[in-house]
Amino acid sequence: MSMKVAFIGLGVMGYPMAGHLANKGHSVCVFNRTQSKAQSWAEQYKGSVADTPREAAQGADIVFMCVGNDDDLRSVVYGDNGVLAGMLPHTILVDHTTTSAEVAREVAAKAALQNIDFIDAPVSGGQAGAENGVLTVMAGGNEAVFAKVQPVMAAFSRFSQLLGGVGSGQLCKMVNQICIAGVVQGLAEGLHFAKQAG
Repeated sequence: MSMKVAFIGLGVMGYPMAGHLANKGHSVCVFNRTQSKAQSWAEQYKGSVADTPREAAQGADIVFMCVGNDDDLRSVVYGDNGVLAGMLPHTILVDHTTTSAEVAREVAAKAALQNIDFIDAPVSGGQAGAENGVLTVMAGGNEAVFAKVQPVMAAFSRFSQLLGGVGSGQLCKMVNQICIAGVVQGLAEGLHFAKQAG
C-alpha cells in the first residue's frame, strides 16, 4: 500500500533509506539542512523537497527521521518549523537516529499531546546496509503502531523487531554498540600483541 511519507535527514544513512521508500512506490517529501543534497535526492528518486521539517511533515501518514544526535533531533521536531507543527493527529513519527532513550521518551510524550504516535527505531548495518536496503531496525513503542510502520520500513530493512515500550529500541542499540566496541577493542589488543611478538 502506497503511503505519503516524509523523510528528515539525508546523511549517509537517510539518503538511501528515503530512496528505498520512493522506489517502493511511496510518495516521499524530504528535508535536509543542506538543500542542495535534498534537490539531488529529489532528482534521483522523483520525490519532493520541503524548505522546513514542518512543510515536509504536512499531510504525511508517517514521518521518518535520521539525523545526528539528541540536539539535532530536537531541532527538527520542536518549534514553529519542527515536524510536530506540521503533523496531523493519528499520524506516526519514527526516529531512526541513534539517540538517548531519554530523548526518545521526551519526544514521545510531546507527540502524544497532539495524538501523534512515536516509535524509536535506531538501525544497524551501516552505510552498506542502508544502500542495499538490508538494515536491522530495533524499535520501541506501541505494538499496534509498530505493526503499521513495519511493512513500510521493510523498504530499507531486512529485519525489524519491537523490543518493548518507547526507548527500548535505543537501549538495544546501546547494547549493540557496547558489543561492537568490545570486539574492536579485542581485535586491537590482539593485533598489538601480534606485532609485539613479531
